[in-house]
Amino acid sequence: MALGVRGFKAAFMAALLAGTAFMATPAEAAGKLTISSPQDPGSWDPIDTFLVNWASVGTNIFDGLTYRGPDRKLVPGLAESWTEMDGGKRIRFKLRSGVTFHNGEPFNAAAVKFTFDRLLGEEGAKGPQRSNYTAIDSVEVIDDTTVDLKLKAPDPVLLTKLAGYGAMIVPPNYIKEKGDAFFNVNPVGTGPFKFVSYAPKTGIRLEANPNYWGGAPKLSEVEYRFITEPATAVAELQAGRVDVVLPPTIPIGMVPVIQADPKLTLLSVPGPTVDALRFNTKSGITADPRVRKALTMAVDRAAIVSSILAGQASQIASFQGELSFGYDPALKPLPYDPKGAQALLAQAGVKPGATVQIDIRGNDATMNEVAQAVAAYLGAVGVVATIKPYETNVLLNDVIPQGKTGAMFQQKWGGWTFDYDNTAYAMYHSGEKWNPYEQDPDLDKLLESQRAITDGTERERILKQIAHTVADKALEMPLYNSNAIYGVAKRVKNFPPASDNRPKLTEVTVD
Repeated sequence: MALGVRGFKAAFMAALLAGTAFMATPAEAAGKLTISSPQDPGSWDPIDTFLVNWASVGTNIFDGLTYRGPDRKLVPGLAESWTEMDGGKRIRFKLRSGVTFHNGEPFNAAAVKFTFDRLLGEEGAKGPQRSNYTAIDSVEVIDDTTVDLKLKAPDPVLLTKLAGYGAMIVPPNYIKEKGDAFFNVNPVGTGPFKFVSYAPKTGIRLEANPNYWGGAPKLSEVEYRFITEPATAVAELQAGRVDVVLPPTIPIGMVPVIQADPKLTLLSVPGPTVDALRFNTKSGITADPRVRKALTMAVDRAAIVSSILAGQASQIASFQGELSFGYDPALKPLPYDPKGAQALLAQAGVKPGATVQIDIRGNDATMNEVAQAVAAYLGAVGVVATIKPYETNVLLNDVIPQGKTGAMFQQKWGGWTFDYDNTAYAMYHSGEKWNPYEQDPDLDKLLESQRAITDGTERERILKQIAHTVADKALEMPLYNSNAIYGVAKRVKNFPPASDNRPKLTEVTVD
């Protein structure tokens, strides 16, 4: 997301790089994989982003202390092992020895300390990742290959959080020497692929790291092209100029096109990504919870899933899917009930012809269709809805965080930890970036309380309570939990269709 948070640094370097970034000599074509990604995150610094499209690339540049693959099992990463101590308030990590960053700098306990001191310090405060790791009080270096994370309170999700995003380990000397602005657009990690070049809004190129601790990749080069238009991405896939199209690019309407092409394969797997239309609960007609419930009841979400999404998703009652820890199957969506919706609107004093604006990501073709269907359903109960598309980075970095949305706005969330906390805290806790309108001290207490509980059963109970509370308040219109849909050329072998859109490419080959 960096252009919104730290764009002044990225823009400066981008101007320098734009004319020369793709001058590097390409590797052998037989070893090259070209991937279409729908969004340029604007910065490759792990602490600058929440975007899954950052993670699709970042997973191959950086490593965390832990790693979670497509099977969703947590395994050692840069840490060979770990031990919980002091009742869960200290975690001791035994680090891999002999690992180096791409610039030759050694990976050690000092690098781990630098990474988390930076994440939790002034630099991290400029980005969106810090709040995920605030359970960490301090980092203590025991020796070069041993480091302790001292926690303010136990965090049952921390080990999973260490496998992605802000917790990716970064090189201290490189950042100190080059500066944060340079690091934004010239990333260095310990991962299986090394940064080669970056052209803003165009693409990023990586090359194999032959000294990768997990084994050298079988590909020699990976190029990510930022193609915002879904139709263009699919056309490039069909033409053979792109080998993989990442989620959430492929519109449902184009699924049959890929399935019918003998050169292509469609890979669809259940994922954590959920979509909702959230409400402005502070002003306008949606400040009234009766109106929010009425608008939700006016929309046949099940019909949208079956028709527009062609079964490549499932309806949700809360902002999480069935794979999420904290999911409650007993919580049912509000029923589709147009007459009941009209009655609630009348109770709230909303007269026929009232208007609402629905803000969406302009390049999300599927959501554009969904929003049109929602607008039609709302029109049937007397509410006139207009749809306003935004460039994705503008919507995410300016409009939503600044509380400048219409009455309803699209929220797509990766939920990559498969734990409701990762979603709920960011969406509903007062003061969080993705919660520009709602302030509820009781909900805040629930969200805070579950973070310190190590008893899984009790914590799950509280997470379910949070979901019910949010549903009662109707803070959003829950829509659906999408499958992660990949379009892949058949010449690509061993591609892992990761449900969290973080495929690690070490075993991938191309014919």
